[in-house]
Amino acid sequence: MRSRTLLWWGLGTLVAAALLGAAIVFGYTEPPGFDRWWNEAIAQHRADWMLTGALVLDHIGGGWVAILVVPLLVIIALLLARRWRGAVFAAAAFLASAALVQLLKNLFGRARPEDMIVTSDFGSFPSGHTANAATIALVLYLLFPRVWVAIVGAAWIVAMAVSRTLLSVHWATDTLGGALVGASAVLLIAAVLLPWARTTSKRIPRPIG
Repeated sequence: MRSRTLLWWGLGTLVAAALLGAAIVFGYTEPPGFDRWWNEAIAQHRADWMLTGALVLDHIGGGWVAILVVPLLVIIALLLARRWRGAVFAAAAFLASAALVQLLKNLFGRARPEDMIVTSDFGSFPSGHTANAATIALVLYLLFPRVWVAIVGAAWIVAMAVSRTLLSVHWATDTLGGALVGASAVLLIAAVLLPWARTTSKRIPRPIG
C-alpha cells in the first residue's frame, strides 16, 4: 500500500472517529438508542465465565500493563526477530495511539455508563482498551501481512470491544471510536515509516582469512 493511500486512510479513520464522538456528545442529551439497547442486552446475558474473561482483558488492555508491558513485549519480540525497524514503527504507533485517545477523551469528556462493574479513568469516548487492541493488531498485520494475522487481530479487537461493554465501562460506540482511533494512529505512522520498517538490514559477509 502506498504512503499516500495510508495517509488518506489514516486521516479518514481519525476524522470518522472525531465526527462520531462529536455527533454523540453534542447531538444527544442521552446515549443513543443503540448504545442503551446494547448495554441492556449484554447485561442480561452476562455469565460468570464471560465476566472472568472480561476482567482478564481489562487488566491486559489497560493501565500500566497496556501502556508499558504490552508495547514492550511487542517491541522486544520484534527485536528478537531482528526487525528493529519494525520495533521503531511499533513504538511510534503505540505512542501516537495513546496520545490520540487522550486528546479525544479530554475533548469530548463523555460520561461512562452508570452501572460500571470496574472503575476506570476519565472519559468514555473513545475506548483506550479497544484502541490499544486495534493498534497491536494493525501493527502486526502491516509488518506481517498474512491472512491468519488479520483474523487473529480482528478477533482480538472484537473480544476487547465486547469485554468493555460487558463490564459496562464503555458504550458500544466508544469501542467503535477506539478501534477507529487505534487504526488511524497506525496508518498515519505507517504512511511515514512503513516502507522503511518493512526492510531488514543486510549483513555484509566477512572476508575469509
